Amino acid sequence: MFEQFREKWSKAMHPLIVRLGDTNPNTLTWTSLIVSLGAFWLVANAGIDNEGAVMIVGAVILIGIAGVLDALDGDLARHQGTSGPYGDFLDHTIDRVVDIGLIVAIGINSEFGVDLSLALGAALLTLMGSYMGTQAQSVGLGRIYGGFSRADRMVITVVGMLLASLQAADIFSLTVTISDAPVAFVMLGLDEMNGLGLAVWFSAWGGLYTFVTRFISARRMLLDSVPES
Repeated sequence: MFEQFREKWSKAMHPLIVRLGDTNPNTLTWTSLIVSLGAFWLVANAGIDNEGAVMIVGAVILIGIAGVLDALDGDLARHQGTSGPYGDFLDHTIDRVVDIGLIVAIGINSEFGVDLSLALGAALLTLMGSYMGTQAQSVGLGRIYGGFSRADRMVITVVGMLLASLQAADIFSLTVTISDAPVAFVMLGLDEMNGLGLAVWFSAWGGLYTFVTRFISARRMLLDSVPES
């Protein structure tokens, strides 16, 4: 859904792209990873107190900075005429590391009730959704972007983190206790739903939905491309 804003973003950032001049686009990509690692640490160690709230807000700011760097590297490479396979490979690889790293960091944090095993499962499903897009590309279909995009997932995750920061600061708590068995199944075993739980829950079901959607699209396209005998 949020991918449609990419063109508007590129136009808005063009003056900055020009100012970056001959900066190596891969430098921006690697810097986005380093900044993201700081966000992972903050999320993994934030408690339910005022300090934890500040840490989570800090993580959101770092994720925002990393996102800006990640969005700039491709535009900068195209502006310089230096875009190529390695840059694309590096960009997508670090995107996947950031995707799963943030989810796993939430699972490492035991304060907000998200079990590490659930976070690892959500990370796997997120990777499966991304994998189906690249797998379609590998068989000549072009990259498929059906289901939830990375931008969609990151926006939900950031919203969940901001809700968690409000909970940690005891300003506002959107926490729902889950006791009914069928609901608990849909909630993937979460005892309660809060901001960080929402982020992991969306990543899990969103990854599964994206995987299935892209598989069906790729299957249809491949079968339609087979000449009739």
